Amino acid sequence: MGKVLIIDVGKCVGCDSCVIACKDEFVGNDWSPYSKPQPEYGHFWMRLDKVERGSTPKVKVTYIPRPCMHCDSPPCVRACPVKAIKKRDDGVVLIDPTKCNGCAGLPSKLCIDACPYEAIFFNEDLQIAQKCTLCAHLLDNPEWKYGPRCYDVCPTGAIIYGDENDPKIKELLAKAEVLKPELNTKPRVYYLNLPRPFIAGCVVDPEEKEVVIGAKVTALELNTGRVYEVLTDEFGDFWLTNLKWNHAYVVKVEKEGYKEKVLGVYKTDKDINVGDVFLEKQKK
Repeated sequence: MGKVLIIDVGKCVGCDSCVIACKDEFVGNDWSPYSKPQPEYGHFWMRLDKVERGSTPKVKVTYIPRPCMHCDSPPCVRACPVKAIKKRDDGVVLIDPTKCNGCAGLPSKLCIDACPYEAIFFNEDLQIAQKCTLCAHLLDNPEWKYGPRCYDVCPTGAIIYGDENDPKIKELLAKAEVLKPELNTKPRVYYLNLPRPFIAGCVVDPEEKEVVIGAKVTALELNTGRVYEVLTDEFGDFWLTNLKWNHAYVVKVEKEGYKEKVLGVYKTDKDINVGDVFLEKQKK
């Protein structure tokens, strides 16, 4: 039965527990034939990417845990010249430390270059490639009931481990997505609540030198006609969230007693802070 990880980015607080647990399990520990000891420095078989979005003062931070994706169509397997990388029936991709020769005599480390997720590392001391094993040595131990270490230690439940045929896992998979889907590597690590672009700002009445509360801010998605709408809060701030990447939006601001203001067209190739928006009072 195929094993999967589902990582809910919306629940990840960047505590590094998964990273530390991975280090605790593998640094200095020989789990042959699954893996040789991970070096103390330089390897992150579980990596935590910190993504800073927007600009001051409209900033959000997203944390994205990044292990090996254990792809069903793994480029590393095809790249390995000595067939040291295998995919198990349960979906786990392993590098056999006894077969790997570090691409000796070749100008580069082929599996490392082939991995589009930068999930494979080279152990200079042992002259072998290494990566996340999904703690296969624990999964194969009938006395261990807790799944991979990263899943076991996650304090917020952001990392979910299970069988793809489990009804609860299936329900989550229906809402999840993978990183770099265009590559068609068919990862077994899925994500919930990956960051979507936002357009944010602050609406101000310059005459009164006060923020404008309850102004309606709308974003019209030009290629579909979908409308996103929010009201400014008690600080005059607005956040148009969960937009689509690389789409164009016309943004306007409306408030009774003020002239409607069209801010312009914005393309969401990045998160956008439009800054202060000044409204002009309607003349009576």
